[in-house]
Amino acid sequence: MSIDSVRAFFAANAPDIAVIVTEQSSATVALAAEAHGVEPGQIAKTICLRVGDTVMLVVAAGTARLDNRKFKDRFGGKPRMLDADEVVAATSHPVGGVCPFGLPSPLPIYCDVGLKAYAEVVPAAGATNAAVRLSPDRMAALVNAEWVDVCQ
Repeated sequence: MSIDSVRAFFAANAPDIAVIVTEQSSATVALAAEAHGVEPGQIAKTICLRVGDTVMLVVAAGTARLDNRKFKDRFGGKPRMLDADEVVAATSHPVGGVCPFGLPSPLPIYCDVGLKAYAEVVPAAGATNAAVRLSPDRMAALVNAEWVDVCQ
């Protein structure tokens, strides 16, 4: 189960961070912001993309949108979002619970600089009703993410 791999990730790498499970769904930015009492921008959404043969994760502020020109300039191609089955195959996480933690195999992970506007962000944690709270810098460090500027 996906949430179990996330719990195992935090137990091994950051035992001070607890996975928060809510009664209500947090599968969308709006639902997650309401469930966790934060601004929509603080929801760190994880987007699973393919550029050529490379599958990658981009973590961005909940209110941000990918900027195709910036993305193409940085990665050399147009991003293609994976469908739900491809996302689960790549991450083990369902759409709405996708996060950069507890992945079955390493993927390149990038964090958009827009996340740095917040002291604390709330990314999903492997289920549509699970999340964690941490600083953007700590999140990036835990998953060896590279900071990029690819959103509007």
